[in-house]
Amino acid sequence: MTANLHEITGHTRFLAIVADPVHHVKTPQRINALLRAHGIDAVMVPLHVGEGDLATVMAALRRTQNFAGCVVTVPHKTKALALCDEVSDAARQIGAVNVVHRLHDGRLRGGMLDGIGFVDGLRGAGIDPNGMAVYLAGAGGAASAIAFALAQAGVRRITVANRSADRVADLIERLRRQHPQLAASVGGSDPSGHDLVVNATSLGLRPGDPLPLDVARLDAGQIVAEIIMDPAETALLVAARARGCRVHEGAPMLASQVRLMAAFMLDQPIPAAASATS
Repeated sequence: MTANLHEITGHTRFLAIVADPVHHVKTPQRINALLRAHGIDAVMVPLHVGEGDLATVMAALRRTQNFAGCVVTVPHKTKALALCDEVSDAARQIGAVNVVHRLHDGRLRGGMLDGIGFVDGLRGAGIDPNGMAVYLAGAGGAASAIAFALAQAGVRRITVANRSADRVADLIERLRRQHPQLAASVGGSDPSGHDLVVNATSLGLRPGDPLPLDVARLDAGQIVAEIIMDPAETALLVAARARGCRVHEGAPMLASQVRLMAAFMLDQPIPAAASATS
């Protein structure tokens, strides 16, 4: 029986997005619109979960029988991998998950869609990364997914910069192992000499965050892209626009993977015909 989708009942499947902080997330709005468009009796809510509480919350969700799955975002993507019973090849390669499905027996299956979403978002804006030199700020779960997706999309060179030297070295080693033709190297705060500059860190979510790179080294020939969705125009994008750069906001990354996220969490195909953004 199909429920009135404006009403939550005992038949409604429960989805979540797990984040810290959680105020900035846009996924519930997009997912819920998609569910309504397809007549699916499920609802997504945000869960504000601190880093130290992730294992406890995921253990509780395992035992919640009407829980179908969740989206995992900053700062939990890497830690969530170890809390899953099985993961996709892409998630294992990247070392992080951003979407989880609960099987009927309580086991958790993890996947990673961030990279696909980011590259599809670029292409939707008329930006083809093939042949580009890329500067990537960040080496965490989202950054790793984006790095692998950009390598798959044919970038010729990628420079990774992050405060944790160990994380950068690990990401570059994994990239070189999977894509030996790719020129991958460690970078500092200087993004000059690259066609595409990507902030894949959480810097910019909170007022007063430091900039993730030296914006004085940007020039008008570069494209500067974000993965942060709220604020839509981060301090980095404001500074990049002021220097004449083309900017690419974080929203297209989410828009490109909403349907894939919902299908993974619910373990059912969702046709592309109806869209949460239409």
